[in-house]
Amino acid sequence: MSITEAVGLGFLLDCVLGDPEQLWHPIMGIGSMISFWSKTLRKWFPKSDRGQFWAGVCLWPLVVIPSGLIPFVLLWLAGIVHPAARFVLETIFCWQIFAAKSLKQAALRVYDALKAGDLTLARKYVSWIVGRDTAELDAKQVTRAAVETVAENTSDGVIAPLVFLLLGGAPLGFAYKAVNTLDSMVGYKNDAFLYFGRFSAKMDDVWNFLPARLSGLLFVLCAAPAGLDACGAWHCFRRDRLRHASPNSAQTESACAGALGVQLAGNACYFGKLYEKPTLGDAKREIEPEDIVRTNRLMYWASAVAVMLLCAVRVALVQL
Repeated sequence: MSITEAVGLGFLLDCVLGDPEQLWHPIMGIGSMISFWSKTLRKWFPKSDRGQFWAGVCLWPLVVIPSGLIPFVLLWLAGIVHPAARFVLETIFCWQIFAAKSLKQAALRVYDALKAGDLTLARKYVSWIVGRDTAELDAKQVTRAAVETVAENTSDGVIAPLVFLLLGGAPLGFAYKAVNTLDSMVGYKNDAFLYFGRFSAKMDDVWNFLPARLSGLLFVLCAAPAGLDACGAWHCFRRDRLRHASPNSAQTESACAGALGVQLAGNACYFGKLYEKPTLGDAKREIEPEDIVRTNRLMYWASAVAVMLLCAVRVALVQL
């Protein structure tokens, strides 16, 4: 049994089972490491901008290296017991690294609340999956936020982990999840994290550079089979994919906007401060809750094609 088979089975397990809420998840451990070292390093380093920047630089390896090393050791120990034990453990690790079903479920909570006319509940649910302020969002803004999150996290939660899993197995997959979790916890441009989280944010940009572009292209490729506008996806991807402060976020969001025929992004508030951001896509129609369902469908199409395509590429390269 190879890592390719473990990745394929792990993806299937994620699609069917998702992340059972009653089970402890390794990402919780990564989050605990980030919290511990963040508090410790902030005390150890000077409170100056320069001191906090270097504290953030030190934070990164203290989290990323153990996140990859621990599963490496566990897999090595399992392999000593029996190769089948290693394969089973690696399959479980791959399952835990993928996040397709949990992303879908989180978005559908927002969708169900919107369809029920409960805007307060929809705001609550969308606040769980976005970084922006949600208390004053109207129904269309809540829908837009949910669609953008599914589009962006198709790369972060499925396709980028797939790339790193196929390159280096579960250890590199968990290292990537640590990079991504660091960005989500400390990579903010507010007073608390502007310097401390800068290195983590930049490293997340580097690690996601190629996967984000692959994800955008897969959105274009899968728009038609997902029942959406492939020509619109390609047009907006080419035109708008760099219209974002992040080099990666607009890659999938622009293609998704074009596929749906709606406008995404634009101004948003974070920690009480308004940030002006360009829009992505063309407002051929008003966004609606059903677009959350359509984006989930596009996410699954792109994810499934990515798994089949990249696993086939790895098998072909191994046989050379």
